[in-house]
Amino acid sequence: MTRSGVVRIGNCSGFYGDRLSAMRDQLEGGDLDFLTGDYLAELTMLILGRDQMKDASLGYAKTFVRQAEDCLGLALEKGVRIVSNAGGLNPAGLAGRLRSIAPEARIAYVEGDRVDVPGALTANAYLGGFGIARALAAGADIVVTGRVTDASLVVGPAVAHHGWAADDWDRLAGAVVAGHVLECGTQATGGNFSGFTSLPGLETVAGATSSTGDSLVEEEHRARPETSRPRPLGFPIAELAEDGSCVITKHDGTGGAVTVDTVTAQLMYEIQGPRYLGPDVTTDLTSIRLSQEGRDRVAISGVRGTPPPQRLKVAVTELGGFRNSCEFVLTGLDIDEKAAWIKAQVSLEGVEHVWSAYRVPEPDSPTEEGAACLLRLTAWAPTPDPLGKPFTEPLIGLALASYPGFHVTAPPTSPAPYGVYRADHVDRSAVAHTVVMDDGTREQVADPPAYAAPEEPAAERPSADAAVADSLNRRLPLGTFVHARSGDKGGDANLGLWVSHDADPALQGARVAWLTRLITPAKVRELVPESADLEIEVHPLPNLGGVNVLIRGLLGAGVAEGRRFDPQAKALGEWVRSRTVHIDQELL
Repeated sequence: MTRSGVVRIGNCSGFYGDRLSAMRDQLEGGDLDFLTGDYLAELTMLILGRDQMKDASLGYAKTFVRQAEDCLGLALEKGVRIVSNAGGLNPAGLAGRLRSIAPEARIAYVEGDRVDVPGALTANAYLGGFGIARALAAGADIVVTGRVTDASLVVGPAVAHHGWAADDWDRLAGAVVAGHVLECGTQATGGNFSGFTSLPGLETVAGATSSTGDSLVEEEHRARPETSRPRPLGFPIAELAEDGSCVITKHDGTGGAVTVDTVTAQLMYEIQGPRYLGPDVTTDLTSIRLSQEGRDRVAISGVRGTPPPQRLKVAVTELGGFRNSCEFVLTGLDIDEKAAWIKAQVSLEGVEHVWSAYRVPEPDSPTEEGAACLLRLTAWAPTPDPLGKPFTEPLIGLALASYPGFHVTAPPTSPAPYGVYRADHVDRSAVAHTVVMDDGTREQVADPPAYAAPEEPAAERPSADAAVADSLNRRLPLGTFVHARSGDKGGDANLGLWVSHDADPALQGARVAWLTRLITPAKVRELVPESADLEIEVHPLPNLGGVNVLIRGLLGAGVAEGRRFDPQAKALGEWVRSRTVHIDQELL
């Protein structure tokens, strides 16, 4: 163990496709007790389902196997135990592959998450961390799972190390928060962080502008091309204490930084209401307290937990149909007229389709690309037939018979199937949370001793926009001192907004009060016009300095359907930060 009373848990993957070298970087970078890896986004289950349709022996994250081939010997040598959900739809198959790589390792897997949903490609309940904990307590070196919650990858090792009971709600909630910070890898150390321009460790990509208007960063790159590149962001580590508190950090010498704002950014990611519902515990997100304890060390304390919900969430993926698209390039003058002409020439009667919005380029561009914009046509159908030649041939046939300068970014291709994600819920009796040890011994994990009452839907707060605007006198981008992090949960978009923690406490408090008054459902509809007819929830999180916004249905049926320009709402927060609002001079 690295330190008495504290278990040190690292992360080496935030998604299927993350940096392959991260496992070795974490193992070689310093001391760890456990190393976790998260590979299962909602879209990943769809990808794994399609893999398994082609080959029943697959269904797990193949990149994890590549990492294991490179690093399992090192992990065993250093005594670092590995916990990963890379098992996906086939944890038993992955365990078998790992045994062929490291026959001397004790390998266990967790299964039982599969749920029978007629017509579904995949349907998996989110299991908790106690199966992982049981496998580790029995001596497993490596534990792979199917669909557990992302945070469970940290909850399991914490329970095994500290010996927590199933009703140690506050401690379990603290581990859930630590797991939520770690689960997306470098998003906790500066990745996708709206404050990257002032982040320590990223100075070479965040330079100011010189008096000549050139980027100082560009000047530095020209002068020192080999030394001015930033180091790869370090992956996060949680030092979890027996009481459930923790410190988030990273290995010395790695890129990026761990600050209150980078940790807040990840805490705001893909959450919904102030109660974070999990299979082991319900976590009160309003109870979280953060403090900077030193360079690259952020303490998390005060987390409160209550019993988990009675039912388990289920991730369901289904084949939604087929999709095809084409991007037309409009250049120079008469952009609106060119767009109108091509739209009038394309006939797609009986096929669902949309044309994207576009922005007319600035006049007198010194480059052709700057004088152009893209107009995208996307169509969907239950079968591929209407989106094959009946879709593509008429489009290409207009190449010499439409607007001047007609060309496309790429020739239309064959229609592709797409899947949709939806959430469902099942009684806990519908699953058998099971640990399978290296010797084949099987053990079913008991349910928690108590359950919480169902969560009440959030009430819409009345708009305070008018009252706020009356006292404000400057119109500036919301991002003047507000950070954002956004993402997707199926067809819903999550948007976290919080005030930067770089001001003195009095100004910080005034800014937080202003933000929590300003951001209401009505204001969100103003900032995001496409949400005008959608259900919107706004949840204040004052301890984190901001609010979390849930826009239901903004993403249609989810990322694979591709209804929106930004189908996962990854840049929604950056767009909202660029929108202008009234800000009182005293807050600047």
